[in-house]
Amino acid sequence: MGVRSLFPILLTRDLPRLVSFYEHALHARVSYRFGSADEDDYVSLAIGGASLGIARDPATPGRGAGDRIALWFYVDDVDDAFARWRSAGGDTVAEPADMPWGERVAQVRDPDGTLVNLGLAASASTD
Repeated sequence: MGVRSLFPILLTRDLPRLVSFYEHALHARVSYRFGSADEDDYVSLAIGGASLGIARDPATPGRGAGDRIALWFYVDDVDDAFARWRSAGGDTVAEPADMPWGERVAQVRDPDGTLVNLGLAASASTD
C-alpha cells in the first residue's frame, strides 16, 4: 500500500465561520468546494504549501460535539488499504465505496478512536 498524501480535516458545525477565520488569520485560499448550490459540505484550503480540509459536522440531536478532526490519506488502493487496516485491528466506520465527487473512500478509526479516511482520487492510477 502506497500513501500518496495526507491532510487533516477539521469538523465544524459552522463551516462559513471557520473558513473565513482561516482566510483572514493565515491568508488561506479556497482551492476546492463540495456541496449543494446553497451551502458547502466541504472546503479545501491552500495555506502556503499545505492543505487543510474543513467539513460540515451536522448537529445530531442528543449527540455531543462528536469528532473535531479527521485524517485523510490518499492511497494507491483503497480496498487493499482497508483490508490491511482491519487486519491490523482498526475499526470500520464505512466500507470502501465510490463517492459522488468521484473518489473511492473507506472510513475507519485507529486504536485511539481517531477518524481516518482512506481515499483514492478519481484521477489517480493504481500502477
